[in-house]
Amino acid sequence: MTAILDTDEIRRRATALGQWFHNIDLRGVSTAPDHFLGDYPAVKWRGFAEAIPQDLTGRSVLDIGCNGGFYSLEMKRRGAARVLGVDSDEGYLAQARFAAEVSGLDIEFRKLSVYDVGTLGEKFDVVLFMGVLYHLRHPLLALDLIHEHVARDCLVFQSMQRGAGTAAPVQEDYDFWDTAEFDRPDWPKLHFIEHRYAHDGTNWWVPNRACVEAMLRSAGFAVTAHPEPEVYICRRVAAPAGAEAAYPARERRA
Repeated sequence: MTAILDTDEIRRRATALGQWFHNIDLRGVSTAPDHFLGDYPAVKWRGFAEAIPQDLTGRSVLDIGCNGGFYSLEMKRRGAARVLGVDSDEGYLAQARFAAEVSGLDIEFRKLSVYDVGTLGEKFDVVLFMGVLYHLRHPLLALDLIHEHVARDCLVFQSMQRGAGTAAPVQEDYDFWDTAEFDRPDWPKLHFIEHRYAHDGTNWWVPNRACVEAMLRSAGFAVTAHPEPEVYICRRVAAPAGAEAAYPARERRA
């Protein structure tokens, strides 16, 4: 049985785990009280929490890029039978495990890249892919791999967006000489960042709204709700022709 920690011990151990990006209330201790985005990600969560079933009893959830574990904790609190959080950063995983321990929630966390989700060998009822796309060198590949290997039904997607906040319908085809479309603000655009954005060298791409929606469709996800400007609730559908992942999964290693 896990010992119940007092407030001072929770604060001490949380501080020892380094700087938190997720501000999580651990029995009265805030892990990132001075976050530059405010009470983040709780402030984001309040904008779309009602779009996810309140009762996830019997469902499985995969939280890709789980960071400090905020969303994994929320999914378990809604009764999910199995919650797996994955991240490529050991520091974030240590924070997430500690947050789950203090919260008394049974959640599994593993070090895993989104590019290797095929090695999990299972599909999940709900996949969370929150705040990860713009950190990836190969964002569409990631969506293809999620569709092919781990998404059974629902994808909850969020990405930072810049540029036009509108998305106009696109045609099935365009003439070679039709170039004016590319100058439209609402044309799907994925802005490439060669160096840094917001002092973060892992910010590689920032899409506009039209690009987010087009990429989701292209990977085989139909948008069913858009409850918050950056958040999309999607249903897995058949991927369009040519959308197969470039490689299915890296070989399992002992």
